[in-house]
Amino acid sequence: MGQGTPGGLNRQGGLPGDSKKDKDANKKDKKFEPPIPPSSVGCSRKQRRQKDPEAAARIPTVAPLTNCKLRLLKLERIKDYLRIEEEFVSNQERLRLKNVLDRLIVDSLRGSPMVVGSLKELIDENHAIVSLSVNKRDYYVGILSFVDKGQLEPGCAILMHKRTLSVVGVLEDEVDPMVSVMKVEKPSLESFADIGGLDAQIQDIKEAVELPLTHPELYEDIGIKPPRGVIIYGEPGTGKTLLAKAVANSTSATFLRVVGSELIQKYLGDGPKLVRKLFRVADDLSPSIIFIDEIDAVGKKRYRARSGGEREIQRTMLELLNQLDGFDSRGDVKVILATNRIESLDPALLRPGRIDRKIEFPLPDVNARRRIFQIHMSRMTLTDDVNLEEFVLAKDEFSGADIKAICTEAGMLALRDRRMKVTHADFKEAKEKVMFKKKEGLPEGLYM
Repeated sequence: MGQGTPGGLNRQGGLPGDSKKDKDANKKDKKFEPPIPPSSVGCSRKQRRQKDPEAAARIPTVAPLTNCKLRLLKLERIKDYLRIEEEFVSNQERLRLKNVLDRLIVDSLRGSPMVVGSLKELIDENHAIVSLSVNKRDYYVGILSFVDKGQLEPGCAILMHKRTLSVVGVLEDEVDPMVSVMKVEKPSLESFADIGGLDAQIQDIKEAVELPLTHPELYEDIGIKPPRGVIIYGEPGTGKTLLAKAVANSTSATFLRVVGSELIQKYLGDGPKLVRKLFRVADDLSPSIIFIDEIDAVGKKRYRARSGGEREIQRTMLELLNQLDGFDSRGDVKVILATNRIESLDPALLRPGRIDRKIEFPLPDVNARRRIFQIHMSRMTLTDDVNLEEFVLAKDEFSGADIKAICTEAGMLALRDRRMKVTHADFKEAKEKVMFKKKEGLPEGLYM
């Protein structure tokens, strides 16, 4: 045991000082050696594949599995969003180009002239049969996409392109443009006070036209129907149109003025159609007054027509007769006809029930001349030597238009001599000029 003890003490470590000395000695003897690099550094993929081909083909394990699946779902959602965004951008670009093209088409159509026609029949949403108001032919045309299909119905007025005849719009107002022009928006300033020597005629026109529109109860109380129409006739220049202007200025009713020649149209059926539209507009805007000047253009006596134009004029007159005394009531619509040749009118137009009052406009007598001269001279600057009675008592046949022409010519002569007042000599010279042109015609060499 004694031999084993020292040896055992030496193996277990012995004294603390001895072990420390051994460590210091080992440190002094040991040299610095760099760490051994890992085997993968400096080795290419080809070399690794040659060393271990199975390890290169093996799929690496991915952990954790849950996080990778969430990331995959997130990326797929982002991909779907980007695909939707790409589709939206492409659609917007395509729509933008389509809107630009449509706008260019609309602008080109607006800048080009249009043709007015009527719709005959709708074939489908994009095609229709139309008729032009120019040549009355039927066409199978297309309907553009921006036209409101709900407003299209057979018989309505439409706008068509001049070249392609495609339907590009609908005329909402069914009133004919010619009828709209006939409406007098701003009546002239003439009044009954500006008409001289026609007191009886003024009284008749008021009783037949103005009073039934303002006080219809008076005729109901007495038990009679007011006159439907009035015809005023006489020589030219006696004040027929002037009286109609005074009626338009004095009443608040709608005033429609039309010349008889405007009712004569070129194509078959346009004249009667215009007459119907005229009375329909008058009925819609009632109370109203229709003044037809120069009625002898369409109201002549009927005879055997030899041409299509004469037959069309007679059809227009028949439609006028129907509108004056037809099945439809014309209570608030009054008609005033004017003509210079009443003897040439058809008897059916002048019979009672259609035209109940005939008012003649004769040439002015002495009192009427004096009144007309006073009306025109009241606006002029005259000298003291003007003798009105000399012109009033003259034996020449003056009409109201002749008296106005004499006063106007006298003023023009005063202006020619740089005078601000009209003398008696100016009136005498003006009278000779007016009467010479009226009786003898134009002087020789006037246009030479």
